[in-house]
Amino acid sequence: MRILVIGSGAREHALLLGLSQDPSVSELHVAPGNAGMEALARQHKVQVDDPAAVTELAQELGVDLVVIGPEIPLVAGVADALRAAGIAVFGPNKDAARIEGSKAFAKDVMAAAGVRTAHAEAIAPGAADAEIEAVLDRFGPTWVVKDDGLAAGKGVVVTPDRAAARAHIDAVLAAGNPVLLESFLDGPEVSLFCLVDGETVVPLLPAQDHKRVRDNDEGPNTGGMGAYCPLPWLPADGVQRIVEEVCVPVAKEMVARGCAYSGLLYAGLAWGAEGPAVVEFNCRFGDPETQAVLAMLKTPLATLLNAVATGTLADQPPLEWEDGYALTVVLAAFNYPDSPRTGDVITGAEHASVRHAGTARNADGELVSAGGRVLNVVGTGATLVDARDSAYAVISGIELPGGHYRSDIALPAVEGRISV
Repeated sequence: MRILVIGSGAREHALLLGLSQDPSVSELHVAPGNAGMEALARQHKVQVDDPAAVTELAQELGVDLVVIGPEIPLVAGVADALRAAGIAVFGPNKDAARIEGSKAFAKDVMAAAGVRTAHAEAIAPGAADAEIEAVLDRFGPTWVVKDDGLAAGKGVVVTPDRAAARAHIDAVLAAGNPVLLESFLDGPEVSLFCLVDGETVVPLLPAQDHKRVRDNDEGPNTGGMGAYCPLPWLPADGVQRIVEEVCVPVAKEMVARGCAYSGLLYAGLAWGAEGPAVVEFNCRFGDPETQAVLAMLKTPLATLLNAVATGTLADQPPLEWEDGYALTVVLAAFNYPDSPRTGDVITGAEHASVRHAGTARNADGELVSAGGRVLNVVGTGATLVDARDSAYAVISGIELPGGHYRSDIALPAVEGRISV
């Protein structure tokens, strides 16, 4: 099988690693890729959100399957163009990708499907000051303010400060996007990836992301600073409940709307007193959870993704997983998530546990930072403590001027501080 992966982050690096270990794969390509993918796949330049350009590249390469990593090309309709050209693709069509591209659409789907989620109200660009203040009055004491569009995981502000909530509303409206205010959902967060092929839903391992930039969940939200799986504190029937109460009803509702889902549905949930409630959906593998989850997968990845792309997921045997735990820690650039500095030389990153994200080569061939989240380190082990020790042993030996990472990924779970 010849496969083209679209994307350039640590998620795509993890996907390529998984695909490279599947005996059915004969050839791997990636567009645009990064410096860490050089040994895994042939790299190609392409505008990832240009449906015609991606389709032309896939046709030139004669690939059997295209795996789309990021949300932007999915929302732009790249999967639609590939399917129209007769190319198998892992990733939902443009209509289905609205589950991430429009928070309002996702809320409407959940309401129709009877899925528990936060109460929400929308504010449109051009709203009067009095209208904005009235909506703010109906929420709190913790405000959840979301950009109703794509914001790479950084379009959400969760704050007890009304002035900060108002400032984010004003910034989003000024950019021409609608705003969604939501009631705050209490309880620990769970990320559950599900392979979805119409009404067939197959869950992967549950994971937990760490969004805040600093230890103890302090500082602004980021695209994710680390994750681990599985979750020792999740009830034994936790995954089953999420699938039955959230993912299957949503998949069926999408079919009923004529935009059947095909690809990876990522449910971000809060597990409160009444069980799971949806915080948000994503229409693709999440980053950094993918790095941890795929490290535990034994089932051949290419075979699995191709089954989704060709409508045969229901025919696949149950997934197989490694025993133990996996954890990933993100090394971020100086001043991330605000205005990250690029071009700094990275040393010590030549390790099998490293997944590259924002990396490149300078004129001298040195590995340098080229984005906010620069790379991940993945650790596995029989226990969560072992997985933590493995990841932190490697990342502590990587040098990046001004770089920073959290030292407490999965620590609350290790110390038994998470309960439901």
